[in-house]
Amino acid sequence: MVVLIHHYLHLPFSSPSLSLSYHSSSKRPRVRISASSSSSPMDRQNRRRGGYVDFPHLSAQHRELMLDLVSTVETRLESDLLPSSLSPDVQYFENESGNSQAALHIRSGDKASPIDLVLGSWIHCELPSGALDITTISAYLKSSTDAPRFLIEFLQSSPTSLILILDLPPRKDLVLHQDYLDTFYGDTQLDKRRQELAKVPEVRPYFSSSLYIRCVCSPTAILVSINCEAGGEGRMEEIIRDHVGPVAKEVLGIWLDRCACGGRVVEVHERADLEMRDRLIKKKTIEIDLGSSLPRLFGPDVAGRVLEAIRDAFNT
Repeated sequence: MVVLIHHYLHLPFSSPSLSLSYHSSSKRPRVRISASSSSSPMDRQNRRRGGYVDFPHLSAQHRELMLDLVSTVETRLESDLLPSSLSPDVQYFENESGNSQAALHIRSGDKASPIDLVLGSWIHCELPSGALDITTISAYLKSSTDAPRFLIEFLQSSPTSLILILDLPPRKDLVLHQDYLDTFYGDTQLDKRRQELAKVPEVRPYFSSSLYIRCVCSPTAILVSINCEAGGEGRMEEIIRDHVGPVAKEVLGIWLDRCACGGRVVEVHERADLEMRDRLIKKKTIEIDLGSSLPRLFGPDVAGRVLEAIRDAFNT
């Protein structure tokens, strides 16, 4: 769900209701503000409770980008994905005080699909140091293919500061499998996207304090921090629109074309190692990050049912 939040938990709203609609011809999402003349307690609660595709705490350009990415994934993979089976209290959840809120969206792949699951989430929490917003899209593939998975995560600690992780994490040892390195990282010229983003003056390399996170990333991973204190919120919006957005869409397009929809088929006798690696990645995601951060943010009861739903989806 998230891979960075535990690094921020030690540091010392209201919004209009949003809904997602699709143009009948293109299925491209658009955000519309929902208005209601009623002011009952239930209506006020519904306006506060944002669904996954609402992204209620993001800036305009950030929300636009996330909607575009979600739409692209679901439109391209629609025939491969099953409907979400999450209960309403897992699709959206918050702590007792309401200062930590989150939405979770999981769609598993059809039996015949190479897609294992697609997971999206957002978290908004009020910390002593200020508001923290995390948005994530991650996709896992089955062992019928050895292609990399997809990950994009934004961690925003202020309107002028965010961390971006964008990667196709490998599922094979790149030292032992030179053809894998060439096929998915060399031939696709993924490193050019990282280089393009690095040219933006406000962009700096980001180094996670977790060695585990750093070791599971690919050599072309985009791990950057963006600081726009001098230019303000307007400059951050420009960077997301003109630089981050185009790169993120290109990387997602490469993953969809070369991995999700065009990945290599793996022989049955080769699948055991892939399955073991995938299980360990999912297990570590829960153990290292979610298992400790969610209870601290949402309390044991809420975190328990969310973690159970994620474990069920991960089949761990």
